[in-house]
Amino acid sequence: MNKLIDWKNRLKKGHMLSIICVLLIVVAILIIVLYKKQREYRQASENSYNMAFYELVDYVQNVEAYLAKSLVSTTPEHGAETLTNLWREANLAQSYLSRLPIESQELENTEKFLNQVSDYSYSLSRKNIYNESLSQEDLSNLKDLHGYSVELENTLNQLSEDLNTGRFEWGELTKKGNIAFAQQVDNISKESFSNLEENFHEYSGLIYDGAFSEHITTNEPKGLTGEDISEEQAKQKAEEFVGKDNIKEISNLGYSENATIQSYDFSVTNNNDETTNITISKKGGHVINMNTNRNVSTEVITQEEANKKGKQYLENKGFPNMKETYYLKQEGIVTINYAYTQDNVVVYPDLIKVKVALDNGEILGVETTGYLNNHEERKIQNIKITQEEAKKTLNKELEIISEGMAIIPTEWKTEILCYEFKGKVEDREFLVYINAENGREEDILVINNTPNGTLTM
Repeated sequence: MNKLIDWKNRLKKGHMLSIICVLLIVVAILIIVLYKKQREYRQASENSYNMAFYELVDYVQNVEAYLAKSLVSTTPEHGAETLTNLWREANLAQSYLSRLPIESQELENTEKFLNQVSDYSYSLSRKNIYNESLSQEDLSNLKDLHGYSVELENTLNQLSEDLNTGRFEWGELTKKGNIAFAQQVDNISKESFSNLEENFHEYSGLIYDGAFSEHITTNEPKGLTGEDISEEQAKQKAEEFVGKDNIKEISNLGYSENATIQSYDFSVTNNNDETTNITISKKGGHVINMNTNRNVSTEVITQEEANKKGKQYLENKGFPNMKETYYLKQEGIVTINYAYTQDNVVVYPDLIKVKVALDNGEILGVETTGYLNNHEERKIQNIKITQEEAKKTLNKELEIISEGMAIIPTEWKTEILCYEFKGKVEDREFLVYINAENGREEDILVINNTPNGTLTM
């Protein structure tokens, strides 16, 4: 009997041992499979990064070549072609740079350089299109950019050699952290990687008419005046704007530190239990936006009445000389765009949006971001052509409805003083803007008149 029990115990132990062995084999197989998959994935990632890097090298070489060509080009036609190609190649270089496993802050100056090369070349190509020769300042800037492009190309070529000889892998960068692009990775990265960004520590940027111009990227809001205020002071500003007598409760929603305009956010409950959210700037205590949630079931007042109520409201709140431009009506609420006017010139960048309830004319929303970012008193000058001269440049088929002057924003956040002509061709309405300094056609907008509003495209 004892022998039988002992045999059974040994059998159980043997069975368990077999199970454990099988499990270990299964686990080992899984580990091998996962390891192979990981290696495959890592290799695929490495190949993808390698492709992006070598594409970057090629496009930077092209950037250097086109910058060199731009220095010797003498005709506007060839110059425009060269600069257009330069714009394209710099854009593509920046695109492939962004695909590498490095955070943007580690290559801030390098990215800025490529962005400015792209944008500056586009800006200069416009001169060539209008048969304008490049100035000495333009050529000097191109020469400086070419010098930096040579340095960038040389550094990338060195990195290419390091990559080819296996002295570093992209996987090492991701494991050791993005800071490796500015510091040492093993024994190789300190010299080559840091040089890539070190080359641009002296790069100060350019001042020109472009999206990445230094004066644009570092702009401070022009209409944001006054001293910094505390949270409690901001709360008082919010109460005054909404109206203390109509406030049941007010609570702080937080502080927006990283926004373009640092601000305090509040939620206000009025006596009708309606909620209003309001944002107050830290600097100067200006209202950035205000919005009240309320359903509007009926439309009683007209669009003209809504325009007047919105304009009067802005005057009462310290925004004089505002002119209604375009509007959109939705669910009993009309949103009206008001632009600042100076000396009978409509200043479109200084924009405020006002929401008016069409049942009783109550102001349900205000948004002043455009005004706060751009507002200042302009020196309206450089009017070198007359309105009649500007009119002669228009298409003969355009039936003029109205005319005046306006300051319009460019895609690069600069401004142009123009003659504004509203006209019709057949059944379509247009706005045509003619540069008041040189008579160029700066922009054409299509006016869409719908039952719910007037908008431009």
